[in-house]
Amino acid sequence: MLRFEKYVCPGSTRQAYELLQENRQATVVGGMMWLRLADRTSPLGIDLSHCGLDKIEETEGAFRIGAMVTLGQLENHERFQAATCGIFTEAVRDIVGTQFRNLATVGGSLYARMGFSDIVCALLALDTEVELEGAGVMPIIPFTERGARNDILTHIVVRKHRYRAAFESVRNAATDFSALNAAAACWQGSWHVTVGARPKKATLLTGGERIPLRAEFTPAELDAVCELAEGLDYGSDLRATAEWRRAVAPALIRRAIAAASEKPRAEKEA
Repeated sequence: MLRFEKYVCPGSTRQAYELLQENRQATVVGGMMWLRLADRTSPLGIDLSHCGLDKIEETEGAFRIGAMVTLGQLENHERFQAATCGIFTEAVRDIVGTQFRNLATVGGSLYARMGFSDIVCALLALDTEVELEGAGVMPIIPFTERGARNDILTHIVVRKHRYRAAFESVRNAATDFSALNAAAACWQGSWHVTVGARPKKATLLTGGERIPLRAEFTPAELDAVCELAEGLDYGSDLRATAEWRRAVAPALIRRAIAAASEKPRAEKEA
């Protein structure tokens, strides 16, 4: 069980950040769905529940999602789902159960950058930024690669585009962690494809600063992307072997792209 020598509930993210700087061994507390399973003692628990981070704000060009917004809140937010072709709902619908998703937070899922995370895999395929108390705003890719260090994750910003997007995963049993997952989103003329649960954390394969895959790709171009997927670093765990993941990844990518291609483009103003 997780124990705290001291537990505080600051009223702002600035206060939370200052507390974290004073004690670098502190634990930032979100939904506590995974943290509570740890068997250790932390000198300080910093609870973000009073920092006003439980809202989904929509602007003309983006959705600004507070770190304390639950998976259930975002899963059932009609305008967000319409604007992103339902990719988030597809990514979370098999995560444990409704009760769990109504407690687990988007920020906690992203901050932990766990290898099995379906949320990270889906958000990487979209035009996503993170807001940090301390480091400021940064794209999601360097955040997932390096983490927050001693900053507080406050918001996730998903920019609006005319997306076509889909999420696919393979699980050994319903509500189990993904043995492998993939997401594909087409925006600004190219496909952004991610692969996760390798079991290492999700990575962007195409799009952004990675190799491009045009919106209207040829079979040869898609074959080249699948060859890249085979070259990713895979590992073995209780759910699958590295060899199985390497063999299945290209098929899962093709399935995600095909599913996204069949959807109508989202309106930028959902």
